[in-house]
Amino acid sequence: MSVFASMESEVRSYSRAWPTVFTTAHGAELHDEHGRTYLDFFAGAGALNYGHNPPELKATLLEYLTGDGITHGLDMHTAAKGAFLERLRDLVLLPRGMDHRVQFPGPGGTNAVEAALKLARKVTGRRAVGYFERGFHGMTLGALAVTANAAKRAGAGVPLPHAVPVPFDDPALDAEQSVSRLVRSLEAAAADAPLAAVVVETVQGEGGVNPARPAWLRALASWTREHGALLVADDIQMGCGRTGPFFSFETAGIVPDIICLSKSISGYGTPMALTLMRPAYDVWRPGEHNGTFRGYNPAFVTATRALEVFWSDSALQARTTALGERVGRALARTARRHGLGAPRGRGLVWGLPFDRPGAAREVCDAAFRAGLLLETAGPGDEVVKLLPPLTVADGQVERGLAILDEAVAAVVGERALVA
Repeated sequence: MSVFASMESEVRSYSRAWPTVFTTAHGAELHDEHGRTYLDFFAGAGALNYGHNPPELKATLLEYLTGDGITHGLDMHTAAKGAFLERLRDLVLLPRGMDHRVQFPGPGGTNAVEAALKLARKVTGRRAVGYFERGFHGMTLGALAVTANAAKRAGAGVPLPHAVPVPFDDPALDAEQSVSRLVRSLEAAAADAPLAAVVVETVQGEGGVNPARPAWLRALASWTREHGALLVADDIQMGCGRTGPFFSFETAGIVPDIICLSKSISGYGTPMALTLMRPAYDVWRPGEHNGTFRGYNPAFVTATRALEVFWSDSALQARTTALGERVGRALARTARRHGLGAPRGRGLVWGLPFDRPGAAREVCDAAFRAGLLLETAGPGDEVVKLLPPLTVADGQVERGLAILDEAVAAVVGERALVA
């Protein structure tokens, strides 16, 4: 452990919460150098929807690499990229009535958001972008400008202009009241200058697992359409089946103008990001937005195989939906038993809120000691966030929920945690 403390930057975070050295991983489990096994309800912050080292994807990747397949390709045409585009078109876009163009903006989610913001401003000729309270969209300056977290914004060290905060859907209000507040807030945000775009997570992840209701999302889509602003869906953490459907916005019956994907789009945790845009908005000039690592072909290979294995039919979506309902019911029982607020979530992303500052962190620490990886969410780390792989086994779900329940009990003082 000493080499990390002596050489790695103080900026490291997850390693502080999980002070061990991991060595191998498979499915929903990680193993450390001491031979201990941990159940993973973190899944690479949503980058491992299909688990660690899914065998079908690993076999395809190894075959590609041993055959001297292209690895680095900038934006050149390659067989791997062509195969991915065909599968994305045939298995994802066309079945959903979508004809979006595909841009490869760089290796990470923040690259996809940066491209979306630049494109929206280029298309509309406007500057200001609306974003939502508690939303998170990345750590580069453009994406950070539409990220709500005050501590993260402060890290920029410079002003973050041309972005206007708007209240997110509030479950304390009925749907009609929340929609009315949304419309009033958007009108106020656009009062000084019309908006180029509004960027939204349909389920806020880092902000505390806050799902937006379908009626609220439809009202947002309607407002942007009527006012000439582009609707940008940040589906970086909630896409690729995390909420059930491939895209998290499908249940609302809307189709955003621009869609940002990353994390699990590669299927294997390899760096990859996409910015999808309606064809009419593909107004880039050649090379106007580029990057050295926007064509990592091993990620194309695993992404293609992931679409073939998991999205050729509706089986994964159906299981994610059903398993998510079970998780929600179990968390509701934990919340009632320990006097907590109601859990929030959809599919296989769930948040368990705590009233006392620091309690969620204590629960995650207790769970780690018992062999379960969880992270916190929310502006004050007040929510325990569950992101198990979509391929997690039923027995692993039950075991993880039992560990979480005991960790909660240990923190609220009802009974001692059994490791």
